[in-house]
Amino acid sequence: MTVYFLIGPTASGKTELSLKLAKRLNAEIISCDSMCVYKGMDILTSKPSPFARKKIRHHLIDLISPAEEFSAAKYRKLALEAVEGILKRGKTPLFTGGSGLYIKAVVDGLFPSSKKDARFRKRQEQLAEKYGGKYIYNKLKKIDPVEAGKIHPNNVRYVIRALEIYHTEKKRPSELRKRREPLKHKVKMLGIQMDRAALYKNIEDRVDQMFKEGIVEEVKRLSKIRLSVTAKNAIGYSEALGYLKGRYSLEEAKDLLKKNTRHFAKRQITWFRSDPRIQWKKLY
Repeated sequence: MTVYFLIGPTASGKTELSLKLAKRLNAEIISCDSMCVYKGMDILTSKPSPFARKKIRHHLIDLISPAEEFSAAKYRKLALEAVEGILKRGKTPLFTGGSGLYIKAVVDGLFPSSKKDARFRKRQEQLAEKYGGKYIYNKLKKIDPVEAGKIHPNNVRYVIRALEIYHTEKKRPSELRKRREPLKHKVKMLGIQMDRAALYKNIEDRVDQMFKEGIVEEVKRLSKIRLSVTAKNAIGYSEALGYLKGRYSLEEAKDLLKKNTRHFAKRQITWFRSDPRIQWKKLY
C-alpha cells in the first residue's frame, strides 16, 4: 500500500487540492502541520474548515491545549497510528502540510535518542549570538562533516540540535541516522510548484483574510494562557501580540506578518528542494 504526501509552502493551496486528491484516492487526510495540533488556534494556523473536515476525514488536528509542548517524536507516533487505522479501513493515507521536519520524521524516522541538555543548548545559543551562526556551524563541521553538509549554515536551531545530540550521546548524529526506522510502506511525495509572485500574492491575501476573520481577538485570548514554547512559534502570534501591546500599528502588524510569512515560505521551499524524492507538479 502507498502512503501519499502532498507537500508545499504555506498558502500554496494544499488544503483545497488535498480534498480533490483525497476524493480521487479514496483517502483520509493526515495533517502535517506542527501547529494544527493545537486547539483554539484556528485562524493562526489556517486550519481546514469544519465543512472540509466533514467532507473528508482529517487526523491530527485539535489534539492538545496550546499550553502543552509538542514534538516531532510525538507527532510521528500519532501519525503512524493514524496510518495503520486508515489502512485497516481500506482507505489511503494522505499527509498534507508544510512542516518539513514532521514529514521527514514520518518518512525517515528519528534519532533513537531524545535526550536533551537545556544548559548546553543555552550555551550554544549564547555563542551563536556572540560570534555568529557560522561559529557554531564550524564546530559541527569539525565534529561531523557529514551531518553539517545536510544543514544550512544559517539554520542555527538545527546546528545546535546536532551539537546537542553529539554532546549527550557521544556519537556523531550522522552515525545515529543509520539506526532510524523509516516508514515501512511505499511512499509517494507530490510537491506543489508555484510561481513565486503568485505565492506571495496568496500570502498577502491570506494575511488580510486572517485579520478580517479575527486573528487579533484570537491572539488576545491566547495571550491570557501560559502558552508552550512550541505554540508561541506560530507565525502571526508575535505580530498580532505586538499590535495589542502597542508596539506598532495594525497596518504595520499586517505588513510584518506578510514579510515573515514570505520568509517562512522561502525556508520551506529550500527544505523541500533538498529532497529528491518529491515529484514537483506545477498545479497552478
